[in-house]
Amino acid sequence: MKLSELIHADAIIPELNGSSRMEVIRELVQSLANHGAIGQDDVDVVAKAVISRERQGSTGFGKGVAVPHVKHARVTKMTATIGRSSVGVDFTSLDRAPVYTIVLLLSPANEPEQHLAAMEKIFRHLQRETFRRFLRQAESVETIVELLQEADELRDE
Repeated sequence: MKLSELIHADAIIPELNGSSRMEVIRELVQSLANHGAIGQDDVDVVAKAVISRERQGSTGFGKGVAVPHVKHARVTKMTATIGRSSVGVDFTSLDRAPVYTIVLLLSPANEPEQHLAAMEKIFRHLQRETFRRFLRQAESVETIVELLQEADELRDE
């Protein structure tokens, strides 16, 4: 599984409008729906599920990054997208620092192994300081897609 194949490129938001973690989660879920990754009728229920998961424990793991995620019956195919905030969003991260890069992962409820594999892939890339820095600086969908492709080449399995 390549990161560039997991991320729904059309749904990437290079500058998020939301200022809270709940707003940016909703914005990213809506973007996935707007680009056909999930149904429009599923936006509310999926966004609420992601937010509910977030309330159980922040997915802001520090270093300016958060990875909100959920396994849900309304999700028929694993999909993810990326949102970027130039001002930062409070995700109540472990390091208490603002989050600038949000990777949203949605998985079917009946595919827990694939969900874990995707999480591992995402985290492996986000552990690299240069990747995080370039993502934070990327101001266009095209630049983010190029970064994903480069990351896949560096970590080709």
